[in-house]
Amino acid sequence: MPARPPSEEKRRAIDAFSTHVSSGKAAFYRRHGMDFVMGMREGPWLGDLDGGKRLYNLHCNGGVFNLGHRNPELVGVLAAALADTDIGNHHLMSRARAELAALLARLLPPPLSYTVFGVSGGEAVDLAVKVARAATRRDGIVSALGGYHGHTGLALAAGDERYRAPFGPLAPGFSQIPFGDLPAMDRAVGGDTAAVLLETVPATLGMVVPTPDYLQGVRQLCAARGALLVLDEVQAGLGRSGRLWAFEHFGVVPDVLVLGKGLSGGLYPITATVLRSDLEAVFHDDPFVHVSTFGGAEPGCRVARRVLEISSSPELLAHVNELAEAFRAGVSGLIERHRGFLRGLRQLGLLIGLELRDELCGPILTRTAYDHDLLLVYANNDPSVCQLLPPLVMPKDDVPWVIERLDAALRAARRLRPVARLHRGVKTLLGGSR
Repeated sequence: MPARPPSEEKRRAIDAFSTHVSSGKAAFYRRHGMDFVMGMREGPWLGDLDGGKRLYNLHCNGGVFNLGHRNPELVGVLAAALADTDIGNHHLMSRARAELAALLARLLPPPLSYTVFGVSGGEAVDLAVKVARAATRRDGIVSALGGYHGHTGLALAAGDERYRAPFGPLAPGFSQIPFGDLPAMDRAVGGDTAAVLLETVPATLGMVVPTPDYLQGVRQLCAARGALLVLDEVQAGLGRSGRLWAFEHFGVVPDVLVLGKGLSGGLYPITATVLRSDLEAVFHDDPFVHVSTFGGAEPGCRVARRVLEISSSPELLAHVNELAEAFRAGVSGLIERHRGFLRGLRQLGLLIGLELRDELCGPILTRTAYDHDLLLVYANNDPSVCQLLPPLVMPKDDVPWVIERLDAALRAARRLRPVARLHRGVKTLLGGSR
C-alpha cells in the first residue's frame, strides 16, 4: 500500500525544517521515504505529526527516554518546579543543585562526592578533561578508537576523526588506541598522561562489552602512573546495565564520572561531571573559573533528583534485569531463524547490540525496522551492529511483540541486502550515515 501524502501541517513543518534547520537531514529522510516528524509521544511510543505512523522507541535517543516519553510522574515534578522557580543564577548557591549533588554522592562510591552540572554530554566531558589537566599538570588524554564523547571542543578531540576532520586539525595532547587492548593502553599511558577517557560500554562502537580484566587493568595503569580514569556513562549509566552504574559490573571506580541523557528524564537538559573529592581543589583558587549559565537549572535538578530516585530503586533495577533476560531469549531465537544474517548478541542489561553480517546490514535493518514500526539505529562507528536501547520501564509483555516485529524486519532486511550490494553499498541505497 503506498504511503499516504503528508498533511498540510506536516508538509509545512518539513519545508520549514529544510529551509531553516537542516536541508541535508530533510533531503536524507525524503530520499528514503522516512518523512517522520515527531508528534505524539507517550511511554515507549513516538507518533508522527499527522498521526500516520507510530514507532516503538528502541533507541530512546541514546538513553534520554530511559523512563519513557513524557513520564507522568516526571511531568508532574517539572510542572511543580515551574510553579515556584526558574533556572536560577549560576553565580549563586542553590538548594536544588545541592540536594541533587548530595543524592548523587550517596548513590556513588565515597570518593565520588563533588558534582559540576552542565547541559550536554560534550560539555560534561570537556570539564572532565579540564579538571584532569588542572589536577595532574599534564596534557595527554588517551581515548578509544570508535569511541564517542560529544561534539564540543575537548570532547570532539577525544572522538573519532570523522567527527572532527571537517572542522580543522586535531587539538594537541589527544591520542586514541583500540578499545579492549590492554597492551596498547600500557604503551599509551605515560608520564605526560592526564587521563584515560573511556565509555564503560562504547555504544557508538557497537555496544562492545569489555572484559572485567580490561577495565581493572586500565584502572591499575592509571593509579600506577598518576593518570585519572574518566568513565563516560552518558548512555550506560542510570540503571540501563541492570545496575545503577555500569562500572559496578567490572569492579572498578573511576576518578571522574560523566552522566547525562537519561538524567534529564527526557524533559529538561542536565548533565553531571562527578569528581573524586580531592579533585574539587582545582576550583579553590577561583571558584568561578568554570561556569555554565544553564548547567544545573533548578527545574532540571528537581526532575533529575526524581529520575535518580526511580532509577536506583530495587524495583526498577529488577525490572530491567527481567527485560534483559526476555530480550536475550527473544534475540537468541532470532539468531537461530536468521543464521548468517543476525550473527550474535552483545548485551549488558538493556545495552544491546545486534551483530549483523556486514556493514551493509545495520543501515538496512534500521530502515526495515522503521517500516515495521520500530525505531532503532545502527552503530555509527560500526554499521554492522544495530543498537537496541529500549525504555527501562517498558512492559515486559511488550517484548514478544517487539521480537515479532524485529523478526519481520530482519526478513525484509535479508531480502533488501542483495539490492544494496548491487548498488555498491549503503551510501547509494540508504545514505550511509544517520
